Amino acid sequence: MFTNIGLRAVLKSSAGVLRESSALCSAVTVKPWTCSSALLSGPTVSRVAGSFVIPPPVRHYARIAKTRMTGPESQLSDLAPTMLKMDYAAVPIAQTTDDLVKRILSLELASHSDKLQLKKEQLIAKVQRDEHDRSSVEVQVAILTARIRNYQEHLLKHHKDKANKRRMLMSIDRRKKLLKNLRLVNYDAFEKVCEQLGITYTFPPEYYRRETRRWKAKKEFCIKVFKAVQKQKAEQRLKMKQSLASTETRATAAKMAETQ
Repeated sequence: MFTNIGLRAVLKSSAGVLRESSALCSAVTVKPWTCSSALLSGPTVSRVAGSFVIPPPVRHYARIAKTRMTGPESQLSDLAPTMLKMDYAAVPIAQTTDDLVKRILSLELASHSDKLQLKKEQLIAKVQRDEHDRSSVEVQVAILTARIRNYQEHLLKHHKDKANKRRMLMSIDRRKKLLKNLRLVNYDAFEKVCEQLGITYTFPPEYYRRETRRWKAKKEFCIKVFKAVQKQKAEQRLKMKQSLASTETRATAAKMAETQ
């Protein structure tokens, strides 16, 4: 019984406070779609005549969308979407079929691997020695070039993909070795491959070693030892010259004494 009386008293007091706050809120006029410095700082609560007044929420507009940076042009961008896949390009019936079937068999709905395979065939056709050449050094360089460019485009979007980065570096090293051997064996073919595939060949350094603190300290120590050894050898040569000079003077003195 006492609990019911207490609940009724609390409800009556809260209803009176809500009536007073609603009356004060109606008295305070706030212009819609306005944004003041006081309202931007946060929802402030002010106390007026024993009641709390909460300002209405302020509408904040969304930020301007950032423009994405466009990367370099892909090597597959020159492939027209109307071209047929490599498996269906030599089929005569695929040229005279329905437009819907052509669209299904074309590069418009092809996967990335199909497009890459077609790009490899285009690069091979530029450098191969004859129609049946599939294993020469020029063909291997063309296949590695298409693969390396595909890895580079992938790493521009996913720069944390360490596995594909390792595969790209291995392919680059393999292509360097093939170009080096081709340059020594057939220089004309080497120039043709670099020109047709757009490869810039750079000569490797004569000597390369990673500079570490241990290697630098060891190098400085070796230089000090070398200088000390050279200085010791110079002193030994000087002593030998002096001893030879002294023996020569003694021999000449002895000869002069014998003649007298």
